[in-house]
Amino acid sequence: MRRIWSALAAITLVAAATAGCSDDGTGGSSGGGSVPGVTATDILVGTHMPLTGPAAAGYSKIAPATKAYFDFVNASGGVHGRKISYKIMDDQYNPANTQQVVRELVLQDKVFAILNGLGTPTHTGVLDFLKTNRVPDLFVASGSRSWNQPDKYPGTFGFNVDYTTEGKILASHVKETLPGKKVCFLGQDDDFGRDSLAGIEKILGPVAAKQSYVTSNPNVGPQMGALKQAGCQVVMLATVPGFTALSLGTAAKIGFKAQFVVTQVGADLRTLSKQLGAATPLTEGLISANYLPLSTDDANPWIQLFKKVNAQHNGNAEFDNNIVYGMSVGYLFVQSLQAAGKDLTREGIIAAVEKGGFQGPANAPLRFSADNHSGYGGEQLTKVEGGKQAYFGTPYQTDDADGPVAAYSAQAATPPQNGIPAAS
Repeated sequence: MRRIWSALAAITLVAAATAGCSDDGTGGSSGGGSVPGVTATDILVGTHMPLTGPAAAGYSKIAPATKAYFDFVNASGGVHGRKISYKIMDDQYNPANTQQVVRELVLQDKVFAILNGLGTPTHTGVLDFLKTNRVPDLFVASGSRSWNQPDKYPGTFGFNVDYTTEGKILASHVKETLPGKKVCFLGQDDDFGRDSLAGIEKILGPVAAKQSYVTSNPNVGPQMGALKQAGCQVVMLATVPGFTALSLGTAAKIGFKAQFVVTQVGADLRTLSKQLGAATPLTEGLISANYLPLSTDDANPWIQLFKKVNAQHNGNAEFDNNIVYGMSVGYLFVQSLQAAGKDLTREGIIAAVEKGGFQGPANAPLRFSADNHSGYGGEQLTKVEGGKQAYFGTPYQTDDADGPVAAYSAQAATPPQNGIPAAS
C-alpha cells in the first residue's frame, strides 16, 4: 500500500506539471500543483468529534482546545506564513454520522488533512475512504491498534497510547500491588475494549469475569451485578467518561465494593465529577494512567502555557485534562507543519511525521517512524486521593506485543519561550 500511495502521488505531480508552471497562490507546491486545503496564506484541516451524544462529556472540549492553540499560533503569524483553520464537525459518536461529516470535509470543504478524529468505532469506518482520497489522517484520538498499519493505511497515525500497551502497564501495577485479588473487566464492545483486555491478559492471564457495554445503552446494572456476583475484587474498566461514572455509581448503588482501575481516556477527574455530582467521592482511590501533564499541576511549564492559551483564545473554559490533550495535539500538528516545510504537500507532512524526532509535553516517547504509526508508547500511573488526581511512581514504556514493561527515564521537553515550536 505504501508503494500505491507513492505511485498515486507521482501521478498527481506529473498531472500538475503538465497543467502548467505558474503559481496562482492556491497550493503549497512551488511548482504550482494545487494541494487541497492549502493556499499561500491558509491551511484548512478538519475533524469529527462528539460535541453531543453519549461520548460528549469531556471529549467535546478537545477540538475547541486544539483550535485555541491554532489561534494562538495564528496570532504570531501562523506556520511558514500560513494560518491554520480548523473545521470541527459533530458526529455524536455515531459511525454513520462520522462517515457523512468526513465525506463533507474531504469532498466539499477539501481539507488538507483530518486531524485527531475521535473514537474507535467512529474512525474505523472512514479509514478506507481517507486512504482512497489520499488524505493525511493524523493523530487519531483513540488508542486502537488499527491506526498503526503503515502498509495498509500509510497516511494514518495514532496519538494516544494504544489500549493494549496501556492495558499491560495498568495490569502490571495490579499484579505487583494487588497480588491474589480476583481481577475482572468491563469494556466497550469494540476494538477499544478488546484491545485493552488483550493487554491486561498478556500480563495477568485470563480475567476472572468480563462484561461489555454499548454506548447506545446507558445502563450497566446487569454488568455490575454480574461482576459483583463473580466476587470481583479489582475491576478494570475500558470506558469512556460517561460509562466510567455509570460504573462507579451503579456499583455503589448495589453495594459492590472493588478497586477500580480505568483507562486514561475515561479517567479525567473533572469530567467524572461533573457526571457524578454529589457522588464524586466515589472516585476516591481510582487508579488510572496518563502521559501528558495533569491539568492541576500549576508548576508545570506546559500547563502554564496551555492555561495562557485557554484564557486568551478558548474563553477561559474550565481547565481539565481534555484541554491539555487538545492543545498537545495542536502543538504536535504545528511541529509537523514546521518539519514539512514551506512547500507543503500531503506527502510531505506524512514524510515529516514518519521522520519523527518530535519532543513535547509528554512523559512518554513518541514512536513515529516509517514502520510505526502508533503515537505515544508509555504512561505513568495516577491515583485520586483526597479529591485530587496526581501522578505517582515512575513512567513506563512497553509495546503492544510481548515486550517488557520497563521504566522510562527521559524527561519531557520544556516549551519554547514563545510557546510555538520552531521550524526544524
